[in-house]
Amino acid sequence: MVDIDIYGWIQRWASMAFGVGLAVLAQLHGTASAAPASVTLPGNRTFPESITSTADGTLYVGSFAEGGVLRVRPGASQAEPWIEPGAFDSRSVLGVLADERSGTLWVCSNDLSARGIPGPGSAKGSALIGFDLKTGAGKLRAPFAGDHTFCNDAAIGPDGAVYVTNTAAPQILKLRPGGTQLEIWSTDLLFQPPAQGGGLDGIAFGSDGNLYVDTFTPGEFFRVEVKDGTAGKVTKLQTSRQLVLADALRPLGGNRFLTIEGGGRLDQVTVTGDTASIETLRDGFGRPTGVTQVGQSAWVAEGQLDHVADPAGKGPTLPFRVYEVPLLGH
Repeated sequence: MVDIDIYGWIQRWASMAFGVGLAVLAQLHGTASAAPASVTLPGNRTFPESITSTADGTLYVGSFAEGGVLRVRPGASQAEPWIEPGAFDSRSVLGVLADERSGTLWVCSNDLSARGIPGPGSAKGSALIGFDLKTGAGKLRAPFAGDHTFCNDAAIGPDGAVYVTNTAAPQILKLRPGGTQLEIWSTDLLFQPPAQGGGLDGIAFGSDGNLYVDTFTPGEFFRVEVKDGTAGKVTKLQTSRQLVLADALRPLGGNRFLTIEGGGRLDQVTVTGDTASIETLRDGFGRPTGVTQVGQSAWVAEGQLDHVADPAGKGPTLPFRVYEVPLLGH
């Protein structure tokens, strides 16, 4: 089980994100435009964490607190339950990634019960789980090995392998095509998580064939060189400004990425050499946690995870939503 203090982590996230959100609104007020279109999510304990999509525009949203996966059909205004909480020994759901090449929805599952977030089921530890993208049936469950485990997000490589971040250890894991066991693909002290925070988080391949990752609490951005599927040198990139609670990472092409900051921002990251330029596309989201691209739009999940373990009992703003943000001009 992950040794991160989830209660403390989320509470620190809440206070940091609130302060950052106020600063963002003050500094970037002129960049915010009209409220984006949205889709509502059922349930008062959904707390969406990650979102992915297929080429036809279908959205898939994982639930941090209740578990399971919701589906939003193209043009729908509300999500529908699809993969039931606890299915195929899944627990709390973080990263979700649609892999149309293999017909699989990859899901990061974590047992957070020891930290006050019981979730569904009784399976221990963390695992990468594959569900059939058409039927939702379970296909494969690959557990994380060891005690320091927290399956966060995934990317599909040119070789068809699945690459996964471990937020509780300085590790990127790999599941080879047709494989059943995860292996440590890259480990580096640069990825070491802080004592009371989260490490590796978002992950995506660039158009240069290299792998890019961000770290949640430190807010850093890295490139891992890739040659013939093997991990090479890790380089910390110089960002144009500090990322605050860096989360999901999705490729836009041309070594550009969409990323989320827990303080409320959807950003575009453009990598040139050893530098990464951060451009805010929209601010003011309620603790966003995930993003995916559908055509010329980004869809952003508002996680509101600061209210999962809310000691004041205020609770989240309902209904939970995912928001559409046009990307034209970007």
